[in-house]
Amino acid sequence: MSNAMIIRQFHADDIGPFLKMAAAENWMADAWEFEFLLSRFPRGCFAAVADNGDAAGFVTSLHHEASGWIGNLIVAPGYRGQGVGERLFVTALEALQAVGGETFWLTASRSGQALYEKHGFTRVDTIIRWNGVGRQRHAAHDQCGDGNAPGLLVNSIDCQTWGDRRDVLLTATAARGKLLLEELGFAVVQPCGDAFQIGPFSALDDRTAESLLNAALHSVPMGSEVYLDAPAANRTALRLFKRKGMRISGSNELMSSGMRPAYRPEYLHGLATMGSCG
Repeated sequence: MSNAMIIRQFHADDIGPFLKMAAAENWMADAWEFEFLLSRFPRGCFAAVADNGDAAGFVTSLHHEASGWIGNLIVAPGYRGQGVGERLFVTALEALQAVGGETFWLTASRSGQALYEKHGFTRVDTIIRWNGVGRQRHAAHDQCGDGNAPGLLVNSIDCQTWGDRRDVLLTATAARGKLLLEELGFAVVQPCGDAFQIGPFSALDDRTAESLLNAALHSVPMGSEVYLDAPAANRTALRLFKRKGMRISGSNELMSSGMRPAYRPEYLHGLATMGSCG
């Protein structure tokens, strides 16, 4: 790796190059996510730039109350195998540690798992990507309408799921999607390019989970693609998704380091973003 390779903060002008790099890897990513990350935790988002000015790679991170997430670690093909990814990852991890993070999360591809294990991360679960289709035949009344603030109930249920308060992330996702709320659970249906994502999605019992999934699928236009990322450890959710005709299209490993998280996979039915914010 060239000695002139620098790691600097991720700028708004980097969003376009990142999305182009991610598209070449068939990643699902959207500009809103980076606008949110840069507004919430700019000191934890970085770019690697070669001496010729090329964007060599990117990484982002997000700080919650006591935990943090590292995501969007990507290296351009011509710069792989030179330590760029490790430098980016370590820089993001150090940024989270500097603000007092106690638990650190990420999702890892099979090829990236060894890097994270080298730095003390261990596997917690497997995150499975599910695909389905919308079932809305005509305009329907939304349970909570578009862009509603999540409120205390949503924050409480999410905290029971992850063992930490993630209020800012919940507010951001609810603001851009449809918030579906019941006494023991909630789900957000977000636009995701030409498709839709169900997440964040947590439920404290099986009946609530099924009711929310039905409402989410019926809020998406008939035939439109639907995605959600859910933990393999939630066996009830896996059976539910299969009953609803959803199919598996991929998986990543959920990993953590630091303080052991109070993670409750039996409550978790969908991540808030497609792998990068939890």
